[in-house]
Order: sequence, then structure tokens, then C-alpha cells
Amino acid sequence: MQGVLRDVQQAFYGLCVNAGKQVLAAMMEADRVALCGAKNVPDAGRKAVRGGTTRSSVVLGGQRIAVSKPRARSLADGELELPTFAWATNTDPLDMATMASLAAGVSTRRYAGTLDKLPEPDEPLSVSKSSVSRRWVALSQAQLHEWLSASIKELDLPVVMIDGIHFRDRVILVALGIDAKGNKHVLGLREGSTEASRVVRSLLSDLVDRGLDADRARLWVIDGGKALRKAIVECFGALALIQRCQEHKRRNVIEHLPPELHASVGRAMRDAWNGANSELAKKQLQRLAASLNAKHPGAAASLREGLEETLTVQALGITGALYRTLRTTNPIENLNGSIAHFTRNVKRWKDGQMTLRWIAGALSDAKGRFRKLRGHRDMKALLAALKAKSASVAEAGRKAA
Repeated sequence: MQGVLRDVQQAFYGLCVNAGKQVLAAMMEADRVALCGAKNVPDAGRKAVRGGTTRSSVVLGGQRIAVSKPRARSLADGELELPTFAWATNTDPLDMATMASLAAGVSTRRYAGTLDKLPEPDEPLSVSKSSVSRRWVALSQAQLHEWLSASIKELDLPVVMIDGIHFRDRVILVALGIDAKGNKHVLGLREGSTEASRVVRSLLSDLVDRGLDADRARLWVIDGGKALRKAIVECFGALALIQRCQEHKRRNVIEHLPPELHASVGRAMRDAWNGANSELAKKQLQRLAASLNAKHPGAAASLREGLEETLTVQALGITGALYRTLRTTNPIENLNGSIAHFTRNVKRWKDGQMTLRWIAGALSDAKGRFRKLRGHRDMKALLAALKAKSASVAEAGRKAA
């Protein structure tokens, strides 16, 4: 029974293909009649003539199929384009099918096996491993250029998150912007061997060149990397409000402690961060560091390092869901997880350009699933706090002058 159903499905698909080709042929012939006049009807005023047919191809179901294309030639300007053929040969459906298949984890080698079989004697075109690979390279390169050159001048970005994702010996820095309405925007990429401050400065300089306003206070959420912090402060000075990821800080401290202290110390840190008063939280964390200093100086030093920057959002008076979202780098780490899933089938990274291309493809795939930032309804409170900070920095600058 399954074999019969499969034969019926293939026969129906073959019928659809053949019918589609016949309809397309009729439409192209109608275009040629409009250009050249009726066949075998003398017309002294005609401006174009028939030129027989030529082999060509159109896109159908993620593959190209061969068709006979009627030709029309202008008496003055040579070959004329048939509107129907120009529409049917558009590569966009083929490009979308390729992108969707690779995003679903289909390898270029197995792409042809995912397509419906064409009825004989038709043979699929542009489905070989090399053809799919070339098409993917061209598409991902175009996407990469779009990501790295698009203007961000019109975006109101009070929050920027930066994190790195590792690909063997390479690190790709990704910048994710959050606008005033809570929408997420991938702002840029930068490839390097490490998260060195020079690589971060290069990324930040590119963002400023493309329109990121450097003269406003902005919240920068990072994982605590010293190079990231150094580059941000060097580029934006007092207008840069650094929020270090509390979860990264907690893990860093826990790593210096024996297992029996993990739960209690982690709970004490979370209790401090869950409060509404940043000054009280600072005192609680300092007391915790003092209690650890004698037996576990490494944990105490880790806790004290950048302690105040784990309280930045708390000090701005942000509470609720927005505070819980901005106090960690989870939004951008979720994006990095999507990148890792998209690239899971790549076994060999040839060079940095290939890495960037694949990440551009992953970002394009992930962009369609972006949701508003959790807690976005409280963004007005953050905007007001950042505006006050901008005014305070400007006033300090006037007094210094």
C-alpha cells in the first residue's frame, strides 16, 4: 500500500511539473506574440521577429529544470527579454530553498536527496554538492556584507550586549543592540584570535562609523572580560555604563571554592543581587568577600574584582523582569546558541572569512525568530535613568571646562 501511495504521489508531482511547463510555455509564447505579432501573419510594421528556441532553465521546488525558451529579436536592438521567463527564472526561490535546507541541517552533499524526484526525462539542475556550495557561498557573502555595512544611525539603542563565540582557534565577537522598544538588532561582527581589546575597539569603531551615537549614555552588558571593558571605556568614557553578567561572576567565584560551599555562597550572592537597594547589595557582597578572604582568598578576590559593575542596572533603579534580563548576558548567549546549532554540521573551518559567512547565515536565520526583550515594557525607566546620566556627564564636563 505504501508503495502504491508513493507511486501515486510521484505521478501527481510529475503531472504538476509537466502541466506547469506547458503553462509556462504558453505564457512565454504569448509574450513573443505580443512582441513579434502573430505567427505566419505578414506585418510590414513589426519591430521584432522570432528567433527559434534555446535551452534554458527555471526554478521549481528548490531545483532548476530544463525548458525550451522561445526567442524574440528586435530589428534594432537584438535579443528581447520575455517577461514571463524573467519572472520564472528568478533565483530567489532557489536561494530561499537552499538557505532553508542548510538551516535545517541538510549538508550540501545531501541537498539533492531532499527534493522531489522529477518525472522522466527531466533531470534536476543546480543540485550537486559543488553547485549548492557555490550558491551558499554567494548568499552568505551577500548577507555578511549586509550585516557589516548597514547603517544603524536611525536605531535608538540604549543597550548593547557584546559576547564572543569560539570556533577552534578563532573568536567571533557579536554585538547585539536593544532599541528603546525592546527589539533586538544584530549590529556587527568582528573576527580575531582572542577577545583582545584591539579587536573590540575595531568592532566599536565600526559601529560608530555606521551611526552608533557616541555622545549618549548607554548600558553595555558584557560577561566580565577585561579586554571588553577596557575597550568600551576607552571608546565611550564616562558615558559607558558597564553591567557585568552576574551569572558569570557567580560561576567565577564558585570555581575557587570547595563543593560544600557552592550552594551557600551562590545563594548569598543571589540574595544580594535580588534586592532593590544597590548600596545594601554592595555591603552584603563586601561582607561575603571578607568572610571568604582567610580560607579562600582567590574566591574573595574574584568577588571583589568588578563588584560594583555587577550592580549597575540595580543602581539605575531598574526592577522586575527588565532587571532580571539585563543583569546577565543571556539574550546574546541564546543568540550564540543559535549560531552553534546552525553551524553544527561544519567539520572544517578553512579560514576566518568562511567562519564569518556561516555566522552571517546563522544570524539571518535567527533574526526571524527574535522576540522583544523580556521586560521591555519597563524600558522607559531605563531611558530616563540613562538620560539623567548623560546630563550629569555633560554638566561635569562644563564644570571641568
